[in-house]
Amino acid sequence: MKKDIDFSPVTGVKLAIAKTETESGEDWAVYIINLNLIELKNVMITSKGYGELEGEQRKTSTLRHLIEELGAQSVAKIEPIDPAIFELTNEFWVSYYILDQIFDKKFIFTPGSFHPSLQRMIPELGLEGVLHS
Repeated sequence: MKKDIDFSPVTGVKLAIAKTETESGEDWAVYIINLNLIELKNVMITSKGYGELEGEQRKTSTLRHLIEELGAQSVAKIEPIDPAIFELTNEFWVSYYILDQIFDKKFIFTPGSFHPSLQRMIPELGLEGVLHS
């Protein structure tokens, strides 16, 4: 049962939503950043958006991603993200193993998270965006 599993606190793992400037505008994507000195194995990420948009309750599809190995002090692109859903709450549930220990954490980006004044340079990516740890 889930209550019998020891979930240790997550440290050294961050999520970022960052933009890349292109000739046609901006492309936004979600990234996972592993700052730990050890690789992460079987990284499972589920993502969904929900909230009110144009006066109606909306929710996105739930997406699931698996990264078999995320090296020590490395970054992986999870998925592209459309700025149109920045008006929704965007939730990412991340679970992974270090050795035989499971870790998991929910990262939530609220609609206000994407305000231009909150965007900053993310050194691990070399891109501007929003960082959540």
